[in-house]
This record gives sequence, C-alpha cells and structure tokens, in this order.
Amino acid sequence: MKRIASLAASIATLLVLSANAEEAKVVLVIHGGAAAERSKITPQMEALSRAGLEEAVRAGYAVYRKGGSGLDMVEAAIRRMEDNPVFNAGRGAVFTSAGRNELDSSIMDGRTLKAGAVAGVTIVKNPISAARAVMERSPHVLLVSEGANAFARENGLDIVDPAYFRTEERWKEHLELLEKEKQSAPKPGAPDASKNKSRSAGLSIPSTCEWSTVGAVALDIQGNLAAGTSTGGMSEKRWGRVGDSPIIGAGTYADNETCGVSSTGHGEFFIRYAVAHDIVSLMRYKKLSVQKAVDVVVQQKLKPAGGSGAVIALDRAGHAAASFNSEGLFRAFITADGRVTVKVFDR
Repeated sequence: MKRIASLAASIATLLVLSANAEEAKVVLVIHGGAAAERSKITPQMEALSRAGLEEAVRAGYAVYRKGGSGLDMVEAAIRRMEDNPVFNAGRGAVFTSAGRNELDSSIMDGRTLKAGAVAGVTIVKNPISAARAVMERSPHVLLVSEGANAFARENGLDIVDPAYFRTEERWKEHLELLEKEKQSAPKPGAPDASKNKSRSAGLSIPSTCEWSTVGAVALDIQGNLAAGTSTGGMSEKRWGRVGDSPIIGAGTYADNETCGVSSTGHGEFFIRYAVAHDIVSLMRYKKLSVQKAVDVVVQQKLKPAGGSGAVIALDRAGHAAASFNSEGLFRAFITADGRVTVKVFDR
C-alpha cells in the first residue's frame, strides 16, 4: 500500500510540474523599438516606455484570458501602443520632411498564412486594425496611401484628423532636423558632399529610439500564432518612402509550424534580407531553435552588412526570443500565468 501511495504521490508531483511548465510558456511578446544610445535615454523616457510596454502586454493578455485569438491579442497590444505617444506608432509618430505623419502596419495569421497591411495612411487612428481589415475584408494584402485611407473609411474604422497624430515633442524634433539640414546644405557652387553619403538626404534618426517601431507576436489557447508590426516610419523620410513594417516577410511573418516574428530597424536592410521570413526558414529547414535563428539573422547577417535593428519571435511551444544589434530593445513578454517581464538594455 505504501508503494502504491508513493507512486500516486510521484504521479501527482509530475502532473503538477507538467502543469507549471505549461503555465510558464510565453503567450505574448511585444516590442516598442530598438533603443538608441543609452546616454540619450533619460530615466523618464525609460520609465514611460516600460510602463507603456507593460500596459500593452497586459491588454493583449486580457484577450488571451477570454479565449481570444492570437490575432485579437496582437491587435489589442499594438493598438495600445499606437495610442501611446511614447512610441513612434499612431499618436506620437515622427514627421516626414513635408511635415506629415505617415503610418505603416501589417498583421499575419500563422494558421492560414493570410496577411494584411497598409502603408502611408494619414487618417486611420489605429493602422493595425486597418491592416487586419485588409486581410479579412479584401482580396488584397497591401493597400497604400489614399487608397488605404479610403478603404478604412468604407469599412467603418476609426478615422481622425491628421492633427491627432501630432505631438509637440515630435514637431519640435522635426523643426530642429529641418534646421540642421538647412545649415548643412552645400553653398551655391560648392561640391555636394551628400552625393557621397551612403544614406539619402532627409533620412534622419529620431532622438529617443533609433527605429521606434512597435510589434507583437502571440500564441493563443488553440496553439495558433499571429504577428503584427506598426510604425510611424523614419523621421524626415522623403519621396513616399516605405520601410519593412508593412512588408510581409520583412517586418512581419507568422507560421504555426515554426514561429511568429516582428522586426524593428533600418527597413531597407530588413527588406533586402527578408528578415522575418529568413528566421522562419532557418527554423523550418535547418531545424534551428527560435533563439538561434534570430541570432543568426540579426547578428551574423544584418550586423556585418550594416543593418541596425532587432527582432522578437515566439515559437509554437511558447519559447520567446529577441535579438538586437543596437544598444537596447524595448520589449516585454507575459506568460500564461500572467507574469510580466519588461526589458530594455538586458541581453
């Protein structure tokens, strides 16, 4: 009888350990952009960013607790960051050289591989919701500019005056950058040094974060993955420039068989290297772990090429990963039991 009782106790212990292990899996991981030089991040900026990340990850978790889909979780978390002027997505977005706020976003369903995206929208309060509407209510994947604005109106999304996105801090930053460009412009008859620069004129870096895009990857109760990314773009961009955030396979990708990915960084590099899809492919064909896959792409491919940035990823077993070649990455994750972890400069 004692042996039976002992065996029963052992089985009970194993069941508890198994349940705890299951509860420890990550169900939502988010990011708020790759941090610029640490010296430029004031304690107040860091505190506001950390608070915003925790608020967003808890918003997505509330959806998880109600049995919502991964898409619902991603949308809820990103909407919260789009509404927070601390981040460069939605309200508080950076300005183009023409003094406009142009927003990009994408979302992908890892179960069906369906995706939707918008680029250059100017009146849509929450671009991530517009991206999801493109995926679910149109036969297309990517809509841009006035067409995307019109689609959002026709589908009853929240429409705002463009002035909604403006914050005085970002506007002041815009004016300062314009003045710097004016002062550095070549004098009549002098050689144009900008022709020898590797970066195009007018593409500058916001002061608080190098590439303050936001993103989220979720694993729902049914085991489905979803990923999304949203951004106000690159400060002082020109010519209708679009980065990687609305590009499926570059800024966003999700596949139930491997993982979900959201990127933030110098978009031109992330597009050229198909970063999000490359991570998925390394897991699928080389059988790398999610952490190894993100490190190979960010550290061994992007960094040597000069591509600054970061990614977050979440695999189908609930293992979260992040990799960045900047000084930091504003990020947070929450496990199935509701525990939140927020990191910035921690590796």
